[in-house]
Amino acid sequence: MLGRTAGIWHPDRYHGRGKKDGFFEGWYFKVVDPTERHIYAFIPGISFAAEDSHSFIQVLNGASGESRYFRYGLGDFRASKTRFEVEIGGSAFANDTVRIDIPGEYRGELKFLGVRPWPVSLFSPGVMGPYAFAPFMECYHGVLSLDHGIQGRMSVGTGEMDFTGGRGYIEKDWGRAFPSSWVWMQSNHFSEPGFSLSLSLARVPWRRSWFPGLIAGLLVRDRLYRFATYTGAKLTRLDVSETSVVLEIRDAKHRLEVEAARTAGGELVSPRPRAGMTGRIGETMSSVVRVALRRGEKFGGAMVFEGEGRNAGLEVVGNVSELRPEAPRGGR
Repeated sequence: MLGRTAGIWHPDRYHGRGKKDGFFEGWYFKVVDPTERHIYAFIPGISFAAEDSHSFIQVLNGASGESRYFRYGLGDFRASKTRFEVEIGGSAFANDTVRIDIPGEYRGELKFLGVRPWPVSLFSPGVMGPYAFAPFMECYHGVLSLDHGIQGRMSVGTGEMDFTGGRGYIEKDWGRAFPSSWVWMQSNHFSEPGFSLSLSLARVPWRRSWFPGLIAGLLVRDRLYRFATYTGAKLTRLDVSETSVVLEIRDAKHRLEVEAARTAGGELVSPRPRAGMTGRIGETMSSVVRVALRRGEKFGGAMVFEGEGRNAGLEVVGNVSELRPEAPRGGR
């Protein structure tokens, strides 16, 4: 059995064994075909709630904004104890393969090539860093692949799509509930493969207060530039309007500037505290994200990377103005 302690170093695996109430876990598989006309997120998961415990597969069509939510019983959910491998009904999900079998709706198998997970080390087990050791976090996060290739085909209704040569991304969340406010964005469709941005800024309850938790990773070929609250990075700008989201993040050596266009998207079901999968959030998968990474002023300010990411995922949820660096901090 994967216990709490062992699970810290395996963020990809299932963490819900022994849970009975007030817990959710979900994996997010983004797949884009080589023409970039077919963009999907497949989200398998499980929710333990007093009134409505169940497993599910959620599907978001990034091109049309259509979302589907397929409910399954708890008995339809099966998870390996020794690796990341989850089955729901006739569908199966792992680090390197997705097999979808939802009769009359979605069917196919996709293999992932060159998966690039966020590094796990002894004292920083994944994207959560040392916060992964805290036993009372509201929500834990994992980035299982920043960028990878795809091989395989998928049938949607009566049509068939070839994803061979496309790009994919995988992340996950688990815990009691999503934060009350957050900004999330992701793209791995830059000028060439091997570049990826994953960024989240969220209200994180901490004891009797809270703080704006920041995690950002910019993959530039073989190097991952990490910016996080636990690395000492600081959010120095957050401007959110109806049309865009602009952030600036600084640490001792670099400055990361990001601007994302807000576009129409779809609605996803989300977990709420003690209420199970009763929340609703908007997500677009058609944003464009402009990224600039510069060296800090002490290091000359030279440009390290500049690019534009297509097919970007973007979520802006709750009172995000409280996450701005100049906003006052109060109690819970």
